[in-house]
Amino acid sequence: MSPAIKYTLARLGIFAAVLLLLLPFTQVSLLLRLMIAVLVSAVASWFLLKRLRDQVSSQVEQSIDRRRAEKEKLRQALAGDETDAN
Repeated sequence: MSPAIKYTLARLGIFAAVLLLLLPFTQVSLLLRLMIAVLVSAVASWFLLKRLRDQVSSQVEQSIDRRRAEKEKLRQALAGDETDAN
């Protein structure tokens, strides 16, 4: 499974867990409970999901490097500088 999907599911899971903890507080409006859940889950995710966030960052970096290399190869091919005979 992609690290980005794992990270997204983990973030949603943390949000759902915090929201479930806040649901019994009926004296607070639902909108306020949702806003608190978003804020608390964002902070918790920052600390709890560092490893997954680093994996997503690494995946994005590899994708950028690969695209950059493909772009440079295409530029060389268009300029007629390609030495690799395919």
